[in-house]
Order: sequence, then structure tokens, then C-alpha cells
Amino acid sequence: SPLLAVCFAASCGVPGVALLALGVNPLTGALGAFNIFLYTCCYTPLKRMSIANTWVGAVVGAIPPVMGWTAATGSLDAGALLLGGILYSWQFPHFNALSWGLREEYSRGGYCMMSVTHPGLCRRVALRHCLALVGLCTVAPVLDITTWTFPIISLPLNLYISYLGFRFYRAADRSSSRKLFFCSLWHLPLLLLVMFTCKKSFLEREEEGDVLTGNHGGAVEMRLP
Repeated sequence: SPLLAVCFAASCGVPGVALLALGVNPLTGALGAFNIFLYTCCYTPLKRMSIANTWVGAVVGAIPPVMGWTAATGSLDAGALLLGGILYSWQFPHFNALSWGLREEYSRGGYCMMSVTHPGLCRRVALRHCLALVGLCTVAPVLDITTWTFPIISLPLNLYISYLGFRFYRAADRSSSRKLFFCSLWHLPLLLLVMFTCKKSFLEREEEGDVLTGNHGGAVEMRLP
């Protein structure tokens, strides 16, 4: 029943947010609470009201990696926003391709999805965010999150999903949407694995900052036992 569902959700959500706030840090707990609110009070009701639900849902999906960053660093800085941005853009080719094959079911259920009400927009948005992934990966070394090898190594991954996004945009059939969807399933884990492999350590960033500011003594002190 709805009451049982609400009680179960509350019994998981309230202790979960409390554990994050008290055991990790208040910022991560606040992000968790905000995401629960966003999912239940905004995203879910919007599914029957407007295609804007997809954009709101992408924010919901982007917040968990941001929470991971804030849990580790205690701050909402450029790295958190970059991770969130990658997850945000990835969700559009992932979900738009998935929803394309479920248009009849969504329509019968009364859900307002781009694939049902705005099919052309559905394909354009998927392609745009495939290309956005290329830009986001290029920004990573500029923000000093990764080395410059990351955008180079990740480029073939992003170009391939962009190619499938273009095919989906042009063909607009179930075959092209399925290929894009299944590509998205392995694209994200590989992309994050490459990002992890090419990440800059905290020590490297501190040393580079000392060199730029001329504070060589700080870099020496960090090497002392």
C-alpha cells in the first residue's frame, strides 16, 4: 500500500541521511536529503506532467558521485562538479535511447517523455550530450583533476558513443537506440576507470601549486618524515 511504501522509505531515508551527516560530514548528508526530496517531490510527479522530468532526473542521477567527492574531501569544489557533470550528460543518451523502445508503454501509462511527445528533441538531446562528454573530459586537466592523458585516452570512447548518438539521431529506429543504450552501459564504467587511472594525486596538485606560487619550502616540508 502507499502507506507501507512511505513508511519503508522513511525507515531507510531518515537513518541513511543521519548516518551520512554524523558519520561522514554534514555537507554529504545535506546532499543526500536534497536528492531524496528532488526524486520524490519533483522528479516523480513531473513524469506525468512535463518532459522536464528528464532534466530533473539527470540532476538526481548526478548527485551521488558528487556526494562521493564531498565525503572524501569535505568540499563542493571543481572535482565534484566535474563528476556530476559527466554523470548528468551521460544520462541523456542512456535514458533517451532506453525510452525510445518503450514509447508505447510510456504513452499507455500516461508518462510525459521526450520519446513520446517530442521524438525529434529526444534524439537531438541525446546527441548533444554525447558530444558534451568530449568537452567535459577535456576540461578535467584544465581544472587540475586529471593529467592531459585523460582526454586523449577517453576520446575514442566518447567519439564512439557520439557516433552511435548520431546514428540514433539520423535513423530513429529501435536498432540504433538499442546500440546506443547498450554502449552507454559499458561506456560509463570505462570512462570513470580511465579517469581514475589518470587522476592527479593531492600531493601532485600541492607541489604544482607551490611551484607556481614560489613556495618551494612547502614542497620540501611535505617530503620530510
